[in-house]
Amino acid sequence: MKLSIRQQKIMAEARQHGQVLVDGLVLQFAVTPQTIRKDLNELSAQKMLARVHGGAVLATGIANVGYEQRRHIASREKQVLAELCAAQVPDNSSLFINIGTTTEAVAQALLGHRDLMVITNNLNVANILIQNESFEVIVAGGVLRHADRAIVGEATVDFVRQFKLDYAVIGTSALDEEGALLDYDYREVRVTQAILENARERFLVTDSSKLERNAPVRVAHMSQLSGLFMDELPSDVLREICGQHEVAVHTVV
Repeated sequence: MKLSIRQQKIMAEARQHGQVLVDGLVLQFAVTPQTIRKDLNELSAQKMLARVHGGAVLATGIANVGYEQRRHIASREKQVLAELCAAQVPDNSSLFINIGTTTEAVAQALLGHRDLMVITNNLNVANILIQNESFEVIVAGGVLRHADRAIVGEATVDFVRQFKLDYAVIGTSALDEEGALLDYDYREVRVTQAILENARERFLVTDSSKLERNAPVRVAHMSQLSGLFMDELPSDVLREICGQHEVAVHTVV
């Protein structure tokens, strides 16, 4: 398929910055958000871009986009989702928080709580939570990944398995139509699986752009969740899965 002049310019922007945002492209080209989303969807269908909430990144995948860039993609939407999730976590409870910019937003939203015990394999989450002196913050051991300050590996899995906590708050790289949670790094997946196995309530916090992406490693299935927090859930199939397995769905819209 031949690219339009606007789509060629969008690709040039993506190659320069690693990402493009719908709002910025609307202003740049003086067109509607629907027009830009159509362009991004067509470029995504051609495997040139990968859709994320609020825009798109180069098709090499979000795992290869700089962590700081990911942190700023749809940051307002992440904050709203994080507040929605944090509202379901009571004071004086214990929880796991894993890797991701969305789970970091949840950590920020939890700072108004009291007396939480949090185990995390995310140094960014630990640095956020340590600001609240009533929190007990425990950092899992293992191999430190330079790109995003995540701690992964078999030692991390063994560490997590020592605990049984009230809540798990996780993110995901992709969510398919069959309800599978997917990710890129097998070592990271093993840690997330251990977190889910050792929490009484399991919350997934993600956005609807993950429905448009794919990743090679299966983490879990939506039926294992207690709660799903998304900006919106347009898939009737996934809504039915949640209904069948009594997964509470919390959406912004």
